[in-house]
Amino acid sequence: MASGGSDFAGPRLGTSAVKLLIAGGFGVGKTTMVGSVSEIAPLRTEEMISAISDRVDDLTGVENKRTTTVALDFGRITINRSLILYLFGTPGQERFWFMWDELATGALGAVVLADTRRLDNCFAAVDFFERRRIPFVVAINNFFGEQYYTVDQVRDAADLDDDVPVMQCDVRQRESSKRVLEALMQHLIRKTMRAHARR
Repeated sequence: MASGGSDFAGPRLGTSAVKLLIAGGFGVGKTTMVGSVSEIAPLRTEEMISAISDRVDDLTGVENKRTTTVALDFGRITINRSLILYLFGTPGQERFWFMWDELATGALGAVVLADTRRLDNCFAAVDFFERRRIPFVVAINNFFGEQYYTVDQVRDAADLDDDVPVMQCDVRQRESSKRVLEALMQHLIRKTMRAHARR
């Protein structure tokens, strides 16, 4: 993938743009992932968490969180002159889930971030992409190096198909986030090749 210092200005003739979603529950690290890997300054729509939000949103496990995404995060990665990835981070709170359908339009794939301190918060995202048949990978974001569950335990808990990649990551680290996106792209290529082989 291109380095953070890429001088690529935008799409050009012959360039393929791939839209990917970064999804998951509230406070799982979506904004952090987009920011860690984007070659441009990411667009963020974060607002301070208010007293009203404290009464509406479940802050269990993320009591120290002070901001929240209210619309989307946006970042970009240039793979080469002919391939650009556009990353759209979804809002995590349930009251903003109505925006997911709009964000999913045209998406080729997704990363579902899982926080094993609150593993059940990733289930809605898994269901969302399974229902829409959008290929996805599950990335277990290890906060502070803590691994509460193994990859196999997460796969079983989320009732994932055998072909869905599941991996550990630390979204604060650019290289770790890049590996997740590489796994997603490889997953998309494999699914495309299998679909063509069936024709």
